[in-house]
Amino acid sequence: MALLDTWRSMAYDTKNNDRMKMQQMWNDYFKQEKRVYQELLKNPDEVVKGTVKELAEKYELSIMYMTAFLDGINESLKEANPIEEMEEDTEVQLGFDKELLYKNMVDARADWLYNLPEWDAIFDKEKRDALYKEARSANTVRHEQPKVYPNDPCPCGSGKKYKKCCGKA
Repeated sequence: MALLDTWRSMAYDTKNNDRMKMQQMWNDYFKQEKRVYQELLKNPDEVVKGTVKELAEKYELSIMYMTAFLDGINESLKEANPIEEMEEDTEVQLGFDKELLYKNMVDARADWLYNLPEWDAIFDKEKRDALYKEARSANTVRHEQPKVYPNDPCPCGSGKKYKKCCGKA
């Protein structure tokens, strides 16, 4: 079984896993994830490379937590890793797009990550605010309601004119 499949069954299988243990595991993972991002953001232009096992050792993570980390950061990488078939000896890299990473953190509502002080050295407040706004508005779906005039058919489907149905004041 590929590492990612093992991780997903550990992290998301609520039928076979104790919810309290899963919550504790996620809390622990988020602390570890934060620590790794703090390290990566100190040198954001450095492309860290190695096998999954080597990076897990470098960042003092379990193989499963490194798998989760690689899954989480994959959409922010300049070149995606083969996470679906990844094993311990698979070569991976962590060359991320800074703006995309920040926006993906905002999109995931991971305030413990996009509010890290290490971002201050990468983007000024104005740039972070612009990226935040861009990330939040990208997921906002706006449905424009067509203007209904008094003599138009009522949008409720009654067959009456709007003014004689839902448009009564």
